[in-house]
Amino acid sequence: MTRGQNTIQRLVLQSSILPTSSNNLYLTLICPGPSTRICRICLLQIRAASSAPAPLEIAPIEPSPTHRAPPPLTASQPYSITYKLKASVLLSRPPLLTRDLTPFEKSYFLYQRRLNERLALPFTRYFYYQRGTPGDIEWKRKIKERQTPARDIGVYNAYGGEGWNDELLVGDRVSEPEEQVERLLRDAEVEVKEQDIQGEGKVVKKEEVERPMPRVTDADKASDMKSLNRALKKTLYLVVNRGKGHWGFPSAELARQESLHTSAERIIVQTGGLNMNTWVVGNIPIGHQVYNYSQGISNEKKGSVLRGEKIFFMKARILAGQANLKDNQLGVKDFQWLAKEEIQKVFHPRDWNAVKNILPER
Repeated sequence: MTRGQNTIQRLVLQSSILPTSSNNLYLTLICPGPSTRICRICLLQIRAASSAPAPLEIAPIEPSPTHRAPPPLTASQPYSITYKLKASVLLSRPPLLTRDLTPFEKSYFLYQRRLNERLALPFTRYFYYQRGTPGDIEWKRKIKERQTPARDIGVYNAYGGEGWNDELLVGDRVSEPEEQVERLLRDAEVEVKEQDIQGEGKVVKKEEVERPMPRVTDADKASDMKSLNRALKKTLYLVVNRGKGHWGFPSAELARQESLHTSAERIIVQTGGLNMNTWVVGNIPIGHQVYNYSQGISNEKKGSVLRGEKIFFMKARILAGQANLKDNQLGVKDFQWLAKEEIQKVFHPRDWNAVKNILPER
C-alpha cells in the first residue's frame, strides 16, 4: 500500500466513516486494482494532507504574579467575593503664576521686541509732550539714558548705525525678567526739585514707586508645607496623615446609596472643616485604584469574602480658606499642601503608581 493510500485510510478512520458495500470509492482508493486511476486534483490533495504539519499545542498563559487575582469559587466554597468601595478627593489649588521662561525663550522674546522697535515708525515726541513742559524735560532725560522709547529692551538705538545689532550677547542679563522689572521701576521714578529750608538751591529727590510682589514668597523661604501661599507656579494638593507615617489623599468609605460627588463633598467637610470654599468638579471619577488584601476577610453570616478596596478619585478645587483639623471626623493627624514631585516622596509606591498619571505636571 502506498503512502497516499495510507493517508486516505487514516483520514477516513479519523472522520469515523466506515466502509460499506455502497462506498465503492473508499474501497477503490484503498485497494486499487491494476486498472485503477486517480485524478490529478485528488493526488495533489492526498500529497498536501500527507505532508501537513501536526497542530501545535499552545500552553496556557499563566497570570503574572504581580497581579493577584481573587481565587475562583468552587462548589465547596460558596462565598461571594466583595470589595469595599471608597471615594478619595484630589483637592487642589491651581497655579497662580506662569512658569519660568527657559533661556531660549527669554532671548527670543527680547529679540522680537528689539526687532519690532527697529521696524516700527519713529516715536513722535511732540504728539505726546508739549515743548518745554515738565513731561518733555523728563522725556529728554530718560531717552538720553536708554536711547529708545521702549523701556524693557535695554540700551538700544534702533535708528542709529548699530540698529542691526539687536541680538542678545552671551552673559547679558537684559533678557532676565528680574532685570527688566528693575529697569521699569527705575524708569517710573520721577525727579522732584524742591528748595531747601533756607530757600537757597534746589534739592532733587525721586518719588518712590510701589514694587510688584515677588514670585518667591515667605512661605517658600520658610518651607511652610501647610501654607497655600507657596509654590505659586505649581498645583498644590491636600494630603493627610492618618498616623504611622502613611500619607494619602482624604478618603472614606461610601455610605449606602451615596453618589461619588456627594461623598467627595462630605469627605472635604469631615477632613478640613467648614472653613474652606471648595468645588467638586463633575460626577465622574478621574481615576481609580484596586487594592487587594494579602488575605481575604470572610463573613460567614453574609456568605462573602472581603477581598480588598476599590478607590475612586474625585477632582476638586479650593477657592478660598484653609484646612482645619480641629473637628475632623476621619482620624486625620496632620495635613500638607504638596506639589506633584513632593507627593512622590511621601506616598507609598503602590499609591503613587495609581495617581501619577492623573496629576498634571504643574
